[in-house]
Amino acid sequence: MDISPAAIVNASTQLKQSQVAQEAQLLVLKKAMDIQATGAVALLQALPLATSGNLGTQINTMA
Repeated sequence: MDISPAAIVNASTQLKQSQVAQEAQLLVLKKAMDIQATGAVALLQALPLATSGNLGTQINTMA
C-alpha cells in the first residue's frame, strides 16, 4: 500500500473535490425543488373554486 505524503495529499484533494461536487448538486436540486413548488402553488391558486351548484360544493360522508 502506498502511504507516501503525495498519495495522501492526492486522496485528500480528491475527497474534498467530490464533497464540493456533491454540495453543488444538492444546492441545484434544492433550487429546482423550490422552483417546482412555486409553480405548483401558482397552478393551484389559478384553479377556480366551486362555490355554487351541487358538484364540488358538498362533502358526502358515511360513518
